Amino acid sequence: MDEIEAIGDAVSGGLVARAIEPSAGAVAPDGHTQEAACLNCATPLSGDYCHACGQHAHVHRTLSAFIHDFLHGVFHLEGKIWRTLPVLAWQPGRLTRDYIEGQRARFVSPIALFLFSVFLMFAAISALGSPAALTTDSVRNDVSTGASKSEAQVKKLEAARAKIVAARGNSEAIDRQLAAAREEASLLKTIAERGLLKGSAVRVSDDVPAWLAAPLRRAAADPEFLLYKVQNNAYKYSWALIPISLPFMWLLFPFSRRFRLYDHMVFVTYSLAFMTLLVVTASLLHAAGLGVLAGFALMLPPFHMYRQLRGAYGLTRLGALWRTLLLLLCSIVVAGLFVVSLFALGLF
Repeated sequence: MDEIEAIGDAVSGGLVARAIEPSAGAVAPDGHTQEAACLNCATPLSGDYCHACGQHAHVHRTLSAFIHDFLHGVFHLEGKIWRTLPVLAWQPGRLTRDYIEGQRARFVSPIALFLFSVFLMFAAISALGSPAALTTDSVRNDVSTGASKSEAQVKKLEAARAKIVAARGNSEAIDRQLAAAREEASLLKTIAERGLLKGSAVRVSDDVPAWLAAPLRRAAADPEFLLYKVQNNAYKYSWALIPISLPFMWLLFPFSRRFRLYDHMVFVTYSLAFMTLLVVTASLLHAAGLGVLAGFALMLPPFHMYRQLRGAYGLTRLGALWRTLLLLLCSIVVAGLFVVSLFALGLF
């Protein structure tokens, strides 16, 4: 399956390159040029930009210029990013509609913002730790602690039973408690000693298709490696969420002549960019010890979807509300289809 992963890398790389492609030009002794004709298409220059191809009139081949081009390409530091993010957060419908209608010079394009936000999200997960990994560690610790407590409970019940037997009392009730406690202690001890799920005897039903059964068995045998694969491949193939989402957006406006697939694509891409940036924000808040604020941030998606739907499509409150509810359900389905697609491609 290395070929499939290579395709994913190539597509992701191509999209990134398309989104942040820098300018090129001729080399001058001091790293700067003052040409009279465009170095890209040879059109005579009149002004700071070529009127034929749009390239900047004067190319600077210096290290500082390269760093500036990189930062400008990624962050649009000349004002675009700072104009886009507030509108994306508070007036996403207006941003979507303005971009669709051609007002694009002020804003970062949907695909450039999406690619950068995905990169930022997975960088934050790598630096701060995956929530799933933290959950796995927490469960492992809980199992170990539970096993110790269960063994202590068994010892207490055994001591209590010994006293009852010595007094020639009826030990039937405590026998039942002791049997249940021993069973629980044995189970927890086995899980703790063998590792959380690792090497567990999880059986995949024979009814499960072969393409799904194999990765499920690998997941049951080594969940930590599965988590690594999920993070790696979800990053490389995150762009696939856009085409997967389009049919569901179309279903919200079936047979509409007013809204086209292009409109839905801009909506989906900006929405996904916001959600990934929200995850980054929540991760940073959680790392800073502000867990309450992080939890609040993760409750914002329905509110954001409602505002974006209403503003982008000019809906009434009721029309935006029922579509928001459907969109939330569709989001769950899209996420499931995305994961299943990765399974089907053998990427787990």
